[in-house]
Amino acid sequence: MRADTLGRWARAEWGALYVAVRGPLLDRRWRAAPMTLAAVCLTGITQVVQNQSWGYRPVQNLGAVRAEDPLWPALLRTPLSLFVPALDLPVWGALAQILVVFGIAELCLGWWRTLVVAYVATLAGTLYARVGIALGPDNPIGLPASDARVVDTGPSAAVVGLAVFLGWRYGAYVTAGAVIVAMVVEVALKENLAGKEHLAAIAAVLVLCAVGEPRRRRRQRRSTPLPAPASGLPPSHSSRARRGRTQRRS
Repeated sequence: MRADTLGRWARAEWGALYVAVRGPLLDRRWRAAPMTLAAVCLTGITQVVQNQSWGYRPVQNLGAVRAEDPLWPALLRTPLSLFVPALDLPVWGALAQILVVFGIAELCLGWWRTLVVAYVATLAGTLYARVGIALGPDNPIGLPASDARVVDTGPSAAVVGLAVFLGWRYGAYVTAGAVIVAMVVEVALKENLAGKEHLAAIAAVLVLCAVGEPRRRRRQRRSTPLPAPASGLPPSHSSRARRGRTQRRS
């Protein structure tokens, strides 16, 4: 692929996203994404606290979700679970995911829309775990009973959901498709709870995209400029000419 062809493809794929990110970032720099910075700090704090002898149990009680837990306590813990790093994974991975993906999403969508999409994706994964365990391992979308005891925390489902949503919203369809394919390959190579929860998060976000598509198209039609008048005159002259002599006297 030639360099100019690659450049055109990159502009078509990421141009709208780049413009949406660049403006707020140039105007306000780090102040443009306060929620993301707060999320990074919260994730770092929970990581430090849960690795202390006195802090592990409080973090688990407030932010750790398991499919075997009663539903309502699990739902109350789900928002904080986004910012509780998994103990078996390096914390820098969670921090980088939040900083980059949450940051881009906040610059493009605003902080509250970012949190809504992130929470929907995480909640879909949390609820899927219960459904999958009820279906059992013999079902293609089922899970073994042992997964009911797996601690389900971290931002990965939210990050995957936000990446797909941003790809749809800003026309980066190849990027969104690549994320979806990567998650499918992950499940095919290593079938586990986290991989299937990522697919559940993607499914929930695709539903959001489908619901929001008519509204997005209406907004695009409203923002499309009207065609120039056919007379060849400037718009102001053309409109006066159409009014005619009688109207000009009034």
